[in-house]
Amino acid sequence: MALMKTSNPALGSNTFRDAAGIGYGGAIDASARMTLSGTVNKTAILLLCTVATAAWTWHLFLVSHNLAVISPLMMLGFIGGLIFALITSFKKEWSPVCAPIYALLEGLALGGISAMFDLSYPGIAMQAVGLTFGTLFVMLFAYKTRIIKVTQKFRMGVFAATGGIMLFYVVEMVLGFFGIHAFGILNGSGIIGIGFSLFIVAIAALNLVLDFDFIEQGVTYGVPKYMEWYGAFGIMVTLVWLYLEMLRLLSKINSRN
Repeated sequence: MALMKTSNPALGSNTFRDAAGIGYGGAIDASARMTLSGTVNKTAILLLCTVATAAWTWHLFLVSHNLAVISPLMMLGFIGGLIFALITSFKKEWSPVCAPIYALLEGLALGGISAMFDLSYPGIAMQAVGLTFGTLFVMLFAYKTRIIKVTQKFRMGVFAATGGIMLFYVVEMVLGFFGIHAFGILNGSGIIGIGFSLFIVAIAALNLVLDFDFIEQGVTYGVPKYMEWYGAFGIMVTLVWLYLEMLRLLSKINSRN
């Protein structure tokens, strides 16, 4: 949900002015404003929360080799993570509490998924982690050096592509409930399937640029301190999506060998 927010053109200067208190009695005191270093620190905290619970579910699966042992935890992670992502998106002021809970829940799901992928393709999880963080640093460099410039057209393009991908996943899930698998060629390990995964990975990576821009604007407008947690939450949502897509892409490539 946060990636939708950061690519939403409605989150422009007016949004940040409102959050900063302009028009409601004046700007916020400097000590209570969002900072870049504060957002980086909170992102690190959320990453640690995710890694901690992911390591736990991974360990449980490696010990038992039984999917039934971790399935309840994975379901709790997926459903709980979605609920807290929605809450955080609509109640940004709750993000200091909701964002860490979201990270802990997502870790439960990611740990189980990673362990299962790694069992089928040894080493794939660490490869996906490396590619995810490598992409993060490349996109940060491209943003800071203005190789990629965030314009209104750029925002709209990424927003439209992201929305289309989410719609595709929803339709695929609904059809799956009825036993209809109409997109086998896109999910397969053929050239088209791999190309489709590369496209989704690219869109997820571009959402990171929008997250960086969102955080920079928040710092510029001096929004409240809790927005550091919201900015970190946005980065985490995009990283989780990017990591899952990296796993899918690598699994398609490995299945061809």
